[in-house]
Amino acid sequence: MSDLSAFPITKKWPAQHPDRLQLYSLPTPNGVKVSIMLEETGLPYEPHLVSFETQDQMTPEFLSLNPNNKIPAILDPNGPGGKPMPLFESGAILIYLADKTARLMPRDPARRYQTLQWLMFQMGGIGPMFGQVGFFNKFAGKDYADKRPRDRYVDEAKRLLGVLNRQLAQRAWIMGEEYTIADVATFPWINNLIGFYEAGELVGIADFQHVTRALQAFMARPAVIRGLDVPKRVR
Repeated sequence: MSDLSAFPITKKWPAQHPDRLQLYSLPTPNGVKVSIMLEETGLPYEPHLVSFETQDQMTPEFLSLNPNNKIPAILDPNGPGGKPMPLFESGAILIYLADKTARLMPRDPARRYQTLQWLMFQMGGIGPMFGQVGFFNKFAGKDYADKRPRDRYVDEAKRLLGVLNRQLAQRAWIMGEEYTIADVATFPWINNLIGFYEAGELVGIADFQHVTRALQAFMARPAVIRGLDVPKRVR
């Protein structure tokens, strides 16, 4: 078993099961990408709540693992070569877990790269743009008299949903019949957009029937249901 004591993050979040992958996260769209992936693959893991309310993400211990102070991050005691593997950025973690478990990533090289392109589509487009819609619709942005910034992001969100809707028109999932990390990355953001951000009507989600059909199938998966609540928030 690898010794994790050399990693400062374990001082703040002690590992009760140091033989398991350690997940430092919060149930946000980016956070649940990884917890859902872990539930889908069945890889044993131990979750740790990184509370934004107490600024856990700004502590020296967390910054020692992710200098960008964002969740999620992982510490895998059984990384390449049997050595501990620290990693941040949700997209990078999804690729790492897919390679580690040989799950949710096509084995054919061409389809692998096509899957990665849709992962990048989420990372570079859907995540940032939907997050801006959420800011302007639900949080401080709604108090701005000038609605042009909000409308700019709403229009871009609609465009991205249109791209995805066309991709899903004759496919069960983004890559076809095969469920992949592209779906794990994308659908938590769509769920958050119309749920927590309360922007479904604003972006006209009903107009994107293939997206909503695939979202319903995604939300019905047992691993997704479990992963959406990891780590559990302190109530």
